[in-house]
Amino acid sequence: MAKIGYARVSTRSQNDDSQVDDLTAYGCDKIFTDTASGKHAARPELDRALAYLRASDVLVITRLSRAMRSLKHLLALAEELRERGVGLVVLRQQIDTTTPTGRLVFHVLGAIDEFQRELIVDGTREGTREGLDAARDRDRTGGRKPKLNAGQAATVRRMYQATGPDGKRQHTVAEIAEAVGVHRTTMYDYIRKER
Repeated sequence: MAKIGYARVSTRSQNDDSQVDDLTAYGCDKIFTDTASGKHAARPELDRALAYLRASDVLVITRLSRAMRSLKHLLALAEELRERGVGLVVLRQQIDTTTPTGRLVFHVLGAIDEFQRELIVDGTREGTREGLDAARDRDRTGGRKPKLNAGQAATVRRMYQATGPDGKRQHTVAEIAEAVGVHRTTMYDYIRKER
């Protein structure tokens, strides 16, 4: 079993000494270090550390924020490590997924994340339903307002159907659109729906 350390500093002016000292004191066999902002996805040294890990190894970091960009990323990484048989130790937060307590912490984090997502989805659906019901009570329907009012629609129909003695249309779509003050694509949409 190897202990593989990972450290990250946000800017070139920051020093990774304290992280490296903590990882060394924990007994890490190898340490990978990135210099990257926490919000950026590219972490080449983290990728190298993950590629280096073998089953029964342990990835060691000083704080969750050193390796993770978000809770979603944290849970995905923890799941990947679990599937590969690799443990995760977070020194400052005292998390160790090689122990039952450490695994419990990750399950709780995962449950909280899933619960949060479900609340957002359910709340959005419920809010939408309530809004549509309230609109119906006021005799309004949902959706986008029509681009043509009743008068414009009547003018479009009359001009589009008007034909000359030779049986050809008297007005082009562009002329009708200009007459009622809408774009040609609105005209084509309206004509298509009317058919």
